[in-house]
Amino acid sequence: MIFRRSSSSRSHLPREAAQEGSENSQILAYAAMEYMKERKIRRRWGLFFKLFFVGYLILIAYWMFQDSNPDILEPHTALISIDGVIGLEEYSSHNIIDSLGAAFESENARGIILAINSPGGTPVQAARINEEILRLRARYPGKPFHVVIGDICASGGYYIAVAAERIHAHPSSLVGSIGVILNGFGFTGAMEKLGIERRLVHSGDNKSMLDPFSPVQPEHYRHVQAMVDDVHDQFIQAVKDGRSGRLADDPDIFSGLVWSGRKARELGLIDDFGSVGGVARDVIGEELLVDYTKYPGVFEQVRREIGVSISDLLSIGAPRFQ
Repeated sequence: MIFRRSSSSRSHLPREAAQEGSENSQILAYAAMEYMKERKIRRRWGLFFKLFFVGYLILIAYWMFQDSNPDILEPHTALISIDGVIGLEEYSSHNIIDSLGAAFESENARGIILAINSPGGTPVQAARINEEILRLRARYPGKPFHVVIGDICASGGYYIAVAAERIHAHPSSLVGSIGVILNGFGFTGAMEKLGIERRLVHSGDNKSMLDPFSPVQPEHYRHVQAMVDDVHDQFIQAVKDGRSGRLADDPDIFSGLVWSGRKARELGLIDDFGSVGGVARDVIGEELLVDYTKYPGVFEQVRREIGVSISDLLSIGAPRFQ
């Protein structure tokens, strides 16, 4: 018998090599696909950041354009608006004073209307705006300056209004609140009931004045009351100066009360009834209105929000017109 060597062992090797080659090809193909996917992702992110950067530049240009002074060549009435609380944010003395300066300096602004719809704000901010209006009126005596009250013009809002040549309102507007308030809370009774002990370390005998977790000291109360009365006296004097010869002889005017526009005219707190459009058309004589109000940019708003938050953490409060 003749035995022949089987070829199965020889043919097995090429099959293994072919299988290994197929696996390598699959690995290479998978690696190539992953590489292409990664390139696509990188391209997409690159495009996103490019578009984001372009949008950022457009927004910056827009904010710069918004902050620029209106360039109106034809005669018009300049309009500045205060619509909210007067403080360190949107309607701060800085923004309003910038707006006032641009309006007074404009050669084509035949008059200025300050539209106020505000419940009040901080004494310092309101006083600075009042003082700046008086300064600008003295510098530009030929440019009429009127205040038009919306729904409400109280406290710090009215402190600003009295610097105007004339004040206009609606018969249903709320006007007045010539007073100052400083408020807070005391938790000493609740702490006693809950068994909570206050541990306060400070230097300076009066550093803990008006601490809400400590009893009020009589000398601290007297000091704060004197301080609030002093600010109130400054407010009263500003009203008397601005409304000289027009106020009624009524002691309640400076008591912090609020009146309707109709009653406010009887008391001499306002001069007449009117709207922004009506005053521009019939009093100033230029119906075209151009808004000169300057608002803080986004970055300034964020910066101020952070500053106000830190201030709130470090302080117990401040007097305000309310």
